[in-house]
Amino acid sequence: MPAADDAAGDLPVSGSLVVPAAALAWRFSRSSGPGGQGVNTADSRVELSVTPLDLPGLTDAQRARLAERLGSRLVDGVLTVAASEHRQQLRNRQAARERLAAVLRAALAPPVPARRRTKPTRGSQERRIAAKKRRGELKRRRGSWD
Repeated sequence: MPAADDAAGDLPVSGSLVVPAAALAWRFSRSSGPGGQGVNTADSRVELSVTPLDLPGLTDAQRARLAERLGSRLVDGVLTVAASEHRQQLRNRQAARERLAAVLRAALAPPVPARRRTKPTRGSQERRIAAKKRRGELKRRRGSWD
C-alpha cells in the first residue's frame, strides 16, 4: 500500500471521496525552466487527468455541482492539471496529485448559505444621519469669509 504522499495509488479528496488509481491518467513531457542539461532529456513535466463526472461514490447533487463548477475546465469531460515547478518527476507527480485533490475539493464544497438581509437598527440610522449633518455643517461654515 502506497503512502499518503506517494505519487501512486488512490487519491483521497475528502472523507467521502477517493479517486481510484485506475481513474487517473498520467502524461509526461519535457519541462521548461531550470535543470541544466537534464532539462533537455528528462520528462519531468506532469499532466494528471481524470473524468470527474464518472467517479464512483458521487451523489447526483455532487455530480451536478462538479459539472457546474468545473464546466469551463473540462475538455470532453476530462479535467487536467499540470505541474512542472520541480526538477524531479516524482515531486511534480505529487504536486499534480495535490492540485487535483484541491480542485475537486473546492468544486465539491457545499454552496455558502445566502446572507439573510436585515434592516439597519434605529440607532445606526440616527448615527449615520447625525454624522451627515456634522459633515454638512462643517462644509457650510467653510464657504464664507464674512
